Formats: sequence, structure tokens, C-alpha cells
Amino acid sequence: MGQAREVMDQLTEALTTNQDLKVIAELYAADAVAVTPDEGEIHGRDNIVEYWRHMTEAVPEATFETVYSYEIGDTAVDEGFFSGRNTGPLVLPSGESLPATQKEIRVRGVDLATVDADGRIASYRLYFDQMDFLGQLGLLPDEPPA
Repeated sequence: MGQAREVMDQLTEALTTNQDLKVIAELYAADAVAVTPDEGEIHGRDNIVEYWRHMTEAVPEATFETVYSYEIGDTAVDEGFFSGRNTGPLVLPSGESLPATQKEIRVRGVDLATVDADGRIASYRLYFDQMDFLGQLGLLPDEPPA
């Protein structure tokens, strides 16, 4: 197992099993860039940690079930299922927040982390279906009758 894989595994653990924002911060380079489906491009460690703070507060007992796990050079790739109950507020990109729905979610996603020479995540990309996520939370409008 290489450095990228070790760092990705530490990130997954800090986001789920042993949620720890300090560990998450230590794993990212100060000038890291993350791309997410809900927030777009996020620049800088502090802003990325803030993104993860919102997610860990929204789903505080989350788990991640790995389906595929790869390492290619300085990049680790995971595909799997993020699951848990939404018991905390959901912060929207606008800064507004929605109250917890108390609903269970299980969303398939893929994330990629590229580490720099210092062993920190310099580039991170997360992909998941926002419509599936919002639908499971009951936050999509009802479809009009046909």
C-alpha cells in the first residue's frame, strides 16, 4: 500500500468511524483544492475542513462501505456507499440550513485524492448523485400528476 492509499484511508476513517476535524485538517495541504457536486470548487484547507464539518454534523454517525479501492501513483480512488441518518442541519451552498430530516441515506459515490510530496492531499474530487441524496432525505418537490 502506498502513501496515497494510506492518506485516503485515514481521511475516510476521520469522516466516518472516528470523526475528527483535526485529523482531516492535517491530511490536506494548506493550498489544497477540492471539487464537490454540491459546493463546486473549494480552495484551501480551512474551507475544505468547513465543508466536511457541515457533512459530519449533518450525518454524525456515517459509515462508508467500500466497493472498489484503487491506488494509481500519487492518487487513491474509492467507490462505495456513504450511509447514515441525517440528524443534524444540512447547510446549503447559500449558507442557509435546513433542519434534520431524521431520514436514513445510502448514497453511492466516488472520491479521488492526489497527495503531494509531503503526503498531504493537494487535490480532492468527490462525485455523488445529488438528486439521489436529496430524494432519500425527502427534500425534492413532489412530481406533478401526469
